[in-house]
Amino acid sequence: MTESLRRNGEYEHAQENPYGTPYQGARQHASSPVNPEWPPPPAQPPTAAFPEGQPAQPPRRRTVRRGPVALLAAVAIVAAAVGGGTAFGIQELTGSDTVASTSSSTNVVPSSQKGTVAGVAEAVSPSIVEINATSAAGSSTGSGVIITGDGEIITNNHVVSGASSVKVTTSDGKQYTAEVVGTDSSKDLALIKLRDASGLKAATLGDSDAVKVGQQVVAIGSPEGLTGTVTSGIVSALNRDVTVSTDEGQQQQQQRQGGGWPFEFGGQEFNGDTGSSTTTYKAIQTDASLNPGNSGGALIDMNGNIIGINSAMYSSAESSASAGSVGLGFAIPINTVKADLAKLRAGADG
Repeated sequence: MTESLRRNGEYEHAQENPYGTPYQGARQHASSPVNPEWPPPPAQPPTAAFPEGQPAQPPRRRTVRRGPVALLAAVAIVAAAVGGGTAFGIQELTGSDTVASTSSSTNVVPSSQKGTVAGVAEAVSPSIVEINATSAAGSSTGSGVIITGDGEIITNNHVVSGASSVKVTTSDGKQYTAEVVGTDSSKDLALIKLRDASGLKAATLGDSDAVKVGQQVVAIGSPEGLTGTVTSGIVSALNRDVTVSTDEGQQQQQQRQGGGWPFEFGGQEFNGDTGSSTTTYKAIQTDASLNPGNSGGALIDMNGNIIGINSAMYSSAESSASAGSVGLGFAIPINTVKADLAKLRAGADG
Protein backbone atom coordinates (compact mmCIF):
# COMPACT_ATOMS: atom_id res chain seq x y z
CA MET A 1 0.00 0.00 0.00
CA THR A 2 2.88 2.30 0.86
CA GLU A 3 4.48 1.66 -2.51
CA SER A 4 1.27 2.33 -4.35
CA LEU A 5 1.18 5.79 -2.83
CA ARG A 6 4.85 6.52 -3.43
CA ARG A 7 6.04 7.30 -6.98
CA ASN A 8 9.41 8.78 -8.08
CA GLY A 9 10.20 9.66 -4.52
CA GLU A 10 7.07 11.78 -4.00
CA TYR A 11 3.91 11.39 -1.99
CA GLU A 12 0.86 12.30 -4.01
CA HIS A 13 -2.49 13.37 -2.69
CA ALA A 14 -5.63 12.89 -4.67
CA GLN A 15 -6.40 16.67 -4.36
CA GLU A 16 -4.37 19.07 -6.46
CA ASN A 17 -4.31 22.87 -6.25
CA PRO A 18 -6.23 24.96 -8.78
CA TYR A 19 -3.08 25.76 -10.76
CA GLY A 20 -2.35 22.19 -11.86
CA THR A 21 0.58 21.71 -9.43
CA PRO A 22 0.70 19.56 -6.28
CA TYR A 23 0.63 21.53 -3.02
CA GLN A 24 4.10 22.20 -1.68
CA GLY A 25 3.38 20.30 1.52
CA ALA A 26 2.44 17.22 -0.49
CA ARG A 27 5.88 16.89 -2.22
CA GLN A 28 9.12 15.28 -1.20
CA HIS A 29 12.05 15.33 -3.66
CA ALA A 30 13.89 12.11 -4.45
CA SER A 31 17.04 13.44 -2.79
CA SER A 32 15.24 13.77 0.53
CA PRO A 33 14.76 10.83 2.93
CA VAL A 34 11.43 9.15 2.63
CA ASN A 35 9.17 9.92 5.51
CA PRO A 36 8.38 6.61 7.17
CA GLU A 37 5.33 8.03 8.87
CA TRP A 38 1.91 7.46 7.41
CA PRO A 39 -0.22 9.26 6.60
CA PRO A 40 1.99 12.04 5.20
CA PRO A 41 1.90 15.55 6.68
CA PRO A 42 -1.19 17.58 5.81
CA ALA A 43 -0.96 19.75 2.72
CA GLN A 44 -0.11 23.45 3.12
CA PRO A 45 -2.48 26.10 1.84
CA PRO A 46 -2.16 26.96 -1.85
CA THR A 47 -0.48 30.24 -1.05
CA ALA A 48 2.88 28.46 -0.69
CA ALA A 49 5.59 29.03 -3.25
CA PHE A 50 5.25 27.39 -6.64
CA PRO A 51 7.77 24.68 -7.69
CA GLU A 52 11.10 25.92 -8.92
CA GLY A 53 11.13 26.83 -12.56
CA GLN A 54 7.35 27.24 -12.85
CA PRO A 55 6.17 30.86 -13.18
CA ALA A 56 3.77 32.14 -10.55
CA GLN A 57 0.23 32.50 -11.83
CA PRO A 58 -2.08 35.19 -10.51
CA PRO A 59 -5.25 33.99 -8.82
CA ARG A 60 -8.21 33.78 -11.13
CA ARG A 61 -10.72 36.54 -10.64
CA ARG A 62 -14.29 35.63 -10.36
CA THR A 63 -16.29 36.87 -13.34
CA VAL A 64 -19.32 38.90 -12.30
CA ARG A 65 -22.06 39.25 -14.84
CA ARG A 66 -23.56 42.71 -14.94
CA GLY A 67 -27.29 42.43 -15.05
CA PRO A 68 -29.93 44.78 -16.46
CA VAL A 69 -30.16 46.78 -13.23
CA ALA A 70 -26.54 47.93 -13.42
CA LEU A 71 -26.91 48.79 -17.10
CA LEU A 72 -30.07 50.81 -16.54
CA ALA A 73 -28.43 52.73 -13.72
CA ALA A 74 -25.52 53.68 -15.97
CA VAL A 75 -27.84 54.75 -18.76
CA ALA A 76 -29.87 56.85 -16.33
CA ILE A 77 -26.76 58.65 -15.12
CA VAL A 78 -25.61 59.38 -18.66
CA ALA A 79 -29.07 60.51 -19.70
CA ALA A 80 -29.25 62.89 -16.76
CA ALA A 81 -25.86 64.36 -17.65
CA VAL A 82 -26.85 64.83 -21.30
CA GLY A 83 -30.20 66.33 -20.39
CA GLY A 84 -28.60 68.94 -18.20
CA GLY A 85 -25.50 69.69 -20.21
CA THR A 86 -26.14 69.21 -23.94
CA ALA A 87 -26.73 72.87 -24.79
CA PHE A 88 -23.68 73.99 -22.79
CA GLY A 89 -21.50 71.36 -24.45
CA ILE A 90 -22.53 72.42 -27.95
CA GLN A 91 -21.81 76.04 -27.12
CA GLU A 92 -18.34 75.22 -25.84
CA LEU A 93 -17.46 73.00 -28.81
CA THR A 94 -18.81 75.21 -31.57
CA GLY A 95 -18.11 78.57 -30.00
CA SER A 96 -21.61 79.74 -30.83
CA ASP A 97 -24.54 80.62 -28.64
CA THR A 98 -27.16 77.91 -28.51
CA VAL A 99 -30.69 77.91 -27.17
CA ALA A 100 -30.71 76.14 -23.82
CA SER A 101 -33.54 73.73 -24.52
CA THR A 102 -34.34 70.76 -22.35
CA SER A 103 -37.10 68.75 -20.82
CA SER A 104 -39.24 69.92 -17.96
CA SER A 105 -37.44 67.58 -15.56
CA THR A 106 -34.26 69.65 -15.58
CA ASN A 107 -33.90 71.65 -12.39
CA VAL A 108 -32.54 75.16 -12.99
CA VAL A 109 -33.37 76.24 -9.43
CA PRO A 110 -30.68 75.70 -6.74
CA SER A 111 -31.42 72.59 -4.66
CA SER A 112 -31.64 74.67 -1.48
CA GLN A 113 -34.59 76.59 -2.98
CA LYS A 114 -36.16 73.83 -5.03
CA GLY A 115 -39.90 74.21 -5.54
CA THR A 116 -40.07 77.77 -4.21
CA VAL A 117 -41.20 80.93 -5.98
CA ALA A 118 -38.17 82.73 -4.57
CA GLY A 119 -35.88 80.10 -6.06
CA VAL A 120 -37.50 80.36 -9.48
CA ALA A 121 -37.35 84.16 -9.40
CA GLU A 122 -33.67 84.17 -8.47
CA ALA A 123 -32.75 81.64 -11.14
CA VAL A 124 -34.79 83.03 -14.05
CA SER A 125 -35.05 86.80 -13.52
CA PRO A 126 -31.66 87.50 -15.17
CA SER A 127 -33.10 85.99 -18.38
CA ILE A 128 -36.14 88.31 -18.54
CA VAL A 129 -35.95 91.79 -20.07
CA GLU A 130 -38.11 94.88 -20.49
CA ILE A 131 -38.79 96.02 -24.07
CA ASN A 132 -39.73 99.56 -25.10
CA ALA A 133 -40.82 99.89 -28.71
CA THR A 134 -41.60 103.11 -30.57
CA SER A 135 -43.62 103.42 -33.77
CA ALA A 136 -45.69 105.98 -35.64
CA ALA A 137 -48.68 104.88 -33.55
CA GLY A 138 -46.91 105.56 -30.26
CA SER A 139 -44.83 103.61 -27.78
CA SER A 140 -45.39 100.29 -26.05
CA THR A 141 -43.85 98.42 -23.16
CA GLY A 142 -43.52 94.68 -23.02
CA SER A 143 -41.23 91.92 -21.89
CA GLY A 144 -38.96 89.35 -23.47
CA VAL A 145 -37.02 86.16 -22.75
CA ILE A 146 -33.29 85.83 -23.50
CA ILE A 147 -32.65 82.56 -25.34
CA THR A 148 -28.95 82.95 -26.26
CA GLY A 149 -26.00 84.50 -24.50
CA ASP A 150 -25.37 86.93 -27.36
CA GLY A 151 -28.80 88.52 -27.09
CA GLU A 152 -31.48 86.69 -29.03
CA ILE A 153 -34.80 87.45 -27.35
CA ILE A 154 -38.27 85.99 -27.83
CA THR A 155 -41.26 88.28 -27.33
CA ASN A 156 -44.75 88.84 -28.72
CA ASN A 157 -45.29 90.17 -32.21
CA HIS A 158 -47.73 92.74 -30.85
CA VAL A 159 -44.99 94.19 -28.62
CA VAL A 160 -42.63 95.14 -31.48
CA SER A 161 -44.84 95.03 -34.57
CA GLY A 162 -44.23 98.06 -36.77
CA ALA A 163 -41.63 99.48 -34.37
CA SER A 164 -39.06 101.93 -35.71
CA SER A 165 -36.99 101.75 -32.53
CA VAL A 166 -36.59 99.00 -29.93
CA LYS A 167 -34.78 99.50 -26.62
CA VAL A 168 -34.15 96.68 -24.15
CA THR A 169 -33.28 96.84 -20.45
CA THR A 170 -31.85 93.74 -18.75
CA SER A 171 -32.38 92.80 -15.10
CA ASP A 172 -29.07 94.42 -14.08
CA GLY A 173 -30.15 97.76 -15.55
CA LYS A 174 -28.05 97.69 -18.73
CA GLN A 175 -29.69 99.13 -21.81
CA TYR A 176 -29.30 97.89 -25.37
CA THR A 177 -30.59 98.77 -28.80
CA ALA A 178 -32.28 95.84 -30.53
CA GLU A 179 -33.21 94.93 -34.07
CA VAL A 180 -36.28 92.95 -35.07
CA VAL A 181 -34.99 89.78 -36.74
CA GLY A 182 -38.29 88.13 -37.62
CA THR A 183 -41.98 88.18 -36.75
CA ASP A 184 -44.83 85.70 -37.04
CA SER A 185 -48.18 87.38 -36.54
CA SER A 186 -50.05 84.07 -36.95
CA LYS A 187 -48.48 82.89 -33.68
CA ASP A 188 -48.00 86.37 -32.16
CA LEU A 189 -44.25 85.76 -31.86
CA ALA A 190 -41.20 87.86 -32.65
CA LEU A 191 -37.44 87.44 -32.39
CA ILE A 192 -35.24 90.45 -31.67
CA LYS A 193 -31.46 90.65 -31.34
CA LEU A 194 -29.46 92.96 -29.09
CA ARG A 195 -26.53 94.87 -30.54
CA ASP A 196 -23.08 94.26 -29.04
CA ALA A 197 -24.31 91.90 -26.32
CA SER A 198 -22.46 88.92 -24.86
CA GLY A 199 -22.39 86.83 -21.72
CA LEU A 200 -26.11 87.12 -21.06
CA LYS A 201 -27.90 84.40 -19.13
CA ALA A 202 -30.08 82.38 -21.49
CA ALA A 203 -33.29 80.89 -20.16
CA THR A 204 -33.87 77.13 -20.26
CA LEU A 205 -36.79 76.25 -22.53
CA GLY A 206 -38.89 73.41 -21.13
CA ASP A 207 -41.49 71.09 -22.61
CA SER A 208 -45.01 72.52 -22.69
CA ASP A 209 -46.42 69.13 -23.71
CA ALA A 210 -45.54 67.89 -20.22
CA VAL A 211 -47.46 70.69 -18.46
CA LYS A 212 -50.35 69.54 -16.25
CA VAL A 213 -53.45 71.41 -15.14
CA GLY A 214 -53.07 72.44 -11.52
CA GLN A 215 -49.28 72.60 -11.44
CA GLN A 216 -47.72 75.68 -9.88
CA VAL A 217 -46.17 78.30 -12.15
CA VAL A 218 -44.42 81.66 -11.91
CA ALA A 219 -44.73 84.65 -14.26
CA ILE A 220 -42.00 87.26 -14.67
CA GLY A 221 -42.30 90.43 -16.74
CA SER A 222 -42.61 94.21 -16.68
CA PRO A 223 -46.28 95.06 -16.08
CA GLU A 224 -46.88 98.79 -16.35
CA GLY A 225 -43.13 99.22 -16.76
CA LEU A 226 -42.35 97.68 -13.36
CA THR A 227 -39.31 95.68 -14.43
CA GLY A 228 -38.79 92.20 -13.02
CA THR A 229 -42.21 91.80 -11.42
CA VAL A 230 -42.85 88.25 -10.16
CA THR A 231 -46.29 86.69 -9.71
CA SER A 232 -47.34 83.09 -9.15
CA GLY A 233 -50.32 80.81 -9.59
CA ILE A 234 -51.26 77.55 -11.26
CA VAL A 235 -52.01 76.26 -14.73
CA SER A 236 -55.77 76.68 -14.99
CA ALA A 237 -56.36 75.00 -18.35
CA LEU A 238 -54.62 73.85 -21.51
CA ASN A 239 -55.28 74.25 -25.25
CA ARG A 240 -57.47 77.33 -24.93
CA ASP A 241 -58.34 78.90 -28.28
CA VAL A 242 -57.33 82.55 -28.06
CA THR A 243 -57.90 84.91 -30.98
CA VAL A 244 -55.71 88.01 -31.23
CA SER A 245 -55.39 90.96 -33.54
CA THR A 246 -52.67 91.01 -36.19
CA ASP A 247 -53.28 94.63 -37.11
CA GLU A 248 -50.11 96.60 -36.28
CA GLY A 249 -51.76 99.98 -35.83
CA GLN A 250 -54.43 98.63 -33.53
CA GLN A 251 -51.92 96.76 -31.39
CA GLN A 252 -49.67 99.76 -30.97
CA GLN A 253 -52.64 101.97 -30.12
CA GLN A 254 -53.72 99.57 -27.38
CA GLN A 255 -50.18 99.47 -25.95
CA ARG A 256 -49.83 103.24 -26.07
CA GLN A 257 -53.04 103.69 -24.10
CA GLY A 258 -51.67 101.39 -21.40
CA GLY A 259 -54.74 99.19 -21.50
CA GLY A 260 -53.21 95.94 -22.67
CA TRP A 261 -54.31 94.75 -26.08
CA PRO A 262 -57.42 93.16 -27.61
CA PHE A 263 -58.17 89.46 -27.85
CA GLU A 264 -61.15 87.14 -28.18
CA PHE A 265 -62.09 84.14 -26.12
CA GLY A 266 -65.27 82.10 -26.27
CA GLY A 267 -66.78 84.38 -28.90
CA GLN A 268 -66.32 87.50 -26.79
CA GLU A 269 -63.89 90.36 -27.29
CA PHE A 270 -61.80 91.65 -24.39
CA ASN A 271 -59.75 94.82 -23.85
CA GLY A 272 -60.96 96.39 -27.07
CA ASP A 273 -61.91 95.55 -30.63
CA THR A 274 -59.77 92.85 -32.24
CA GLY A 275 -60.36 94.33 -35.67
CA SER A 276 -60.81 92.49 -38.93
CA SER A 277 -57.35 90.88 -39.05
CA THR A 278 -56.99 88.17 -36.41
CA THR A 279 -55.25 84.86 -35.71
CA THR A 280 -56.07 82.05 -33.29
CA TYR A 281 -53.64 79.88 -31.33
CA LYS A 282 -53.77 77.30 -28.55
CA ALA A 283 -52.79 78.81 -25.21
CA ILE A 284 -51.97 77.81 -21.65
CA GLN A 285 -54.39 79.45 -19.23
CA THR A 286 -53.04 80.58 -15.85
CA ASP A 287 -54.33 82.46 -12.82
CA ALA A 288 -50.89 84.03 -12.22
CA SER A 289 -51.48 87.77 -12.34
CA LEU A 290 -50.75 89.28 -15.77
CA ASN A 291 -51.11 92.96 -16.61
CA PRO A 292 -50.24 95.18 -19.58
CA GLY A 293 -46.48 94.97 -19.99
CA ASN A 294 -46.31 91.25 -19.15
CA SER A 295 -46.71 90.48 -22.84
CA GLY A 296 -43.66 88.62 -24.10
CA GLY A 297 -42.55 87.65 -20.60
CA ALA A 298 -42.12 84.17 -19.20
CA LEU A 299 -44.44 81.58 -17.69
CA ILE A 300 -42.16 79.25 -15.74
CA ASP A 301 -42.50 75.88 -14.02
CA MET A 302 -41.14 75.30 -10.53
CA ASN A 303 -37.92 73.81 -11.90
CA GLY A 304 -37.12 77.12 -13.59
CA ASN A 305 -37.94 76.02 -17.15
CA ILE A 306 -39.82 78.37 -19.51
CA ILE A 307 -43.09 76.68 -20.47
CA GLY A 308 -44.84 79.62 -22.15
CA ILE A 309 -44.63 83.20 -23.39
CA ASN A 310 -47.27 85.36 -21.71
CA SER A 311 -49.40 87.00 -24.35
CA ALA A 312 -52.95 87.94 -23.32
CA MET A 313 -55.11 88.72 -20.31
CA TYR A 314 -58.77 89.07 -19.53
CA SER A 315 -60.19 92.11 -17.82
CA SER A 316 -63.78 92.74 -16.92
CA ALA A 317 -63.28 96.50 -17.10
CA GLU A 318 -65.32 98.13 -19.83
CA SER A 319 -62.59 100.65 -20.50
CA SER A 320 -59.29 99.24 -21.67
CA ALA A 321 -57.55 102.18 -20.04
CA SER A 322 -58.42 100.79 -16.61
CA ALA A 323 -57.91 97.13 -17.46
CA GLY A 324 -56.34 94.94 -14.80
CA SER A 325 -55.71 91.30 -14.06
CA VAL A 326 -58.51 89.15 -12.67
CA GLY A 327 -56.58 85.89 -12.78
CA LEU A 328 -57.29 84.89 -16.39
CA GLY A 329 -54.05 85.03 -18.34
CA PHE A 330 -52.88 83.18 -21.44
CA ALA A 331 -49.46 82.10 -22.63
CA ILE A 332 -48.16 80.71 -25.92
CA PRO A 333 -46.79 77.19 -25.27
CA ILE A 334 -42.99 77.08 -25.44
CA ASN A 335 -43.07 74.13 -27.85
CA THR A 336 -44.86 76.42 -30.32
CA VAL A 337 -42.01 78.90 -29.89
CA LYS A 338 -39.31 76.28 -30.43
CA ALA A 339 -41.02 75.03 -33.58
CA ASP A 340 -41.11 78.61 -34.93
CA LEU A 341 -37.51 79.60 -34.15
CA ALA A 342 -36.00 78.60 -37.48
CA LYS A 343 -38.59 80.69 -39.33
CA LEU A 344 -38.01 83.68 -37.08
CA ARG A 345 -34.24 83.46 -37.42
CA ALA A 346 -34.60 83.35 -41.17
CA GLY A 347 -36.12 86.81 -40.98
CA ALA A 348 -39.76 85.94 -41.48
CA ASP A 349 -42.03 88.95 -41.55
CA GLY A 350 -45.74 88.52 -41.18
